[in-house]
This record gives sequence, C-alpha cells and structure tokens, in this order.
Amino acid sequence: MIPVLRLDGVSFSYGSVPALADVSFDIAPGERVALLGRNGAGKSTVVRLIAGLQRPDEGTVWVGDWDTRDCAPEELARRVGSLFQHADQQLFASSVRDDVSFGPRALGVGEREVERRTDDALEDLDLTPHAAHHPYDLPPALRKLAALAGVLALEPALLVLDEPTIGLDRALRARVTRGLLERSAAGAALLVITHDLTFAAETLERGLVLDRGTLACDEPLAALLGDATRLEPFGLEPPPVAALSAALDLPGRPVRAAEAARELARVARGRPAP
Repeated sequence: MIPVLRLDGVSFSYGSVPALADVSFDIAPGERVALLGRNGAGKSTVVRLIAGLQRPDEGTVWVGDWDTRDCAPEELARRVGSLFQHADQQLFASSVRDDVSFGPRALGVGEREVERRTDDALEDLDLTPHAAHHPYDLPPALRKLAALAGVLALEPALLVLDEPTIGLDRALRARVTRGLLERSAAGAALLVITHDLTFAAETLERGLVLDRGTLACDEPLAALLGDATRLEPFGLEPPPVAALSAALDLPGRPVRAAEAARELARVARGRPAP
C-alpha cells in the first residue's frame, strides 16, 4: 500500500537559517499522527512543504505517488486538506456555507456532491445553525471551526492541521475530536500539529517529535505522553490524565480519560487489570 504521505530525507532552510534536516517518515491511510515539538522546531515548515507552499532543498515530499515538486498547491488540494494556525484568515466568503463549499466547487466537484460535502462538514462540527451567517460575524472559536469545515469538505486523503484546537473550549474541542475521528474511520489520515496534549491523547495514536529541525521521536503516542522524562527535553509536559496515571501508578499508565477512569474503578474495587 502506498503511504498517503512520505517525507524522504527532507531538508529545508529559510535563506541561511536551517529549518529541517534529513527528516523522514511516512503516514498510512487512516493513521492519526501528532507532530509535536517546541516553537521553532520545524513543524509549520513541514505543513508548508506538504501543502506545496515551499519546496524541499533536499529530499522528496510524496503525497501518495505525487512528488510535491511537480504539483501546484491547488493540485495538491485534491489530496491534502490544510488548516493553518491562523485559520480564520482562510475565510473569505459572505456566508459560512459559501466558504465551506468553495473548496470542492473549485476542484470541479459536481454541484450535488458539493452540497453533500458541505452539509456533511457543517453537520460534523455542529455548524449547520450558522451556515447562513457571515464568518466574521461569528466569534473567533466558531470561525476556527468554519475554516476546519472547509478543509473537511474537500474530503482529502490527508488532513494536515496546525493547532486545530487553539482558542477552543472543552466542548468545541470535543466537536473537533468527533469530526476528525469520523474522517479517520472513513480512511483519511491525520497529521496534527498541536500543543494541546489532552486533545492529542484523546484523538491521535502516533507521536512524531521534531527537535531543532530533526526527527527525534517516532512512536506510539500513549507511550510517549505517559513518560514525563521523555517529554521534558522537548519542552513538553504530560497531559493531566497521564500525570495522574503516573502518580497513582495505574496499570498501563493510560493517557485517555475513559481508560484512566476504568483503571481507577478497577483499583478501587481491588480487581486486577484484564
């Protein structure tokens, strides 16, 4: 099976300032991956390379069987849906519905299919009641969701999201988690840059850590988030559930709330873990 995304020995510099050095990894269809690291580690550069907004100095970025050097950003949008950190800057239409439908319509999707994709994306993020509103009449958090809905409406093989939960409260983060898990279950791969490690623990399954432009870690996310000593050198702290699991020495050191609750219940009843 061809990976949805493969970086093969990718290096990139902004002029004389190196951003990435010999980075290699691949992502399979349906895989849910967190891209972690300090500010300035190279994460946003990875997003720009995948979207075709930059070209690697060395190495190759493959989106499926496409070399991004040979593709314009608008062509890559057929396979990659990108949400940038300042997502509301991606909004420009006079209504949320028009904004969400713009992408698939620009790709030449038939009008009936555009309507289906738009309705599905709005429903996935509970935005249907706001469909007729001007995006900039919405509060910033809902503008973030509207921009994400526009990305979901593309129905790409790969979703690349830069801080999709920044500025969102717990309820809105839950909307995003639900929508992304549904897309992953349908076969879309996720690559998510985030400092929200609680969201990452609940939504994603694999962790990549960039450190000063190099790939320092590539492993199951639960194992990484459950080990504070591994996170500390990269300026990361375990999410509260992981810290609680470690403090109580819960079996398996769960990092997701539901799993930790089950282990706490077993411990309280004096039952061994299965």
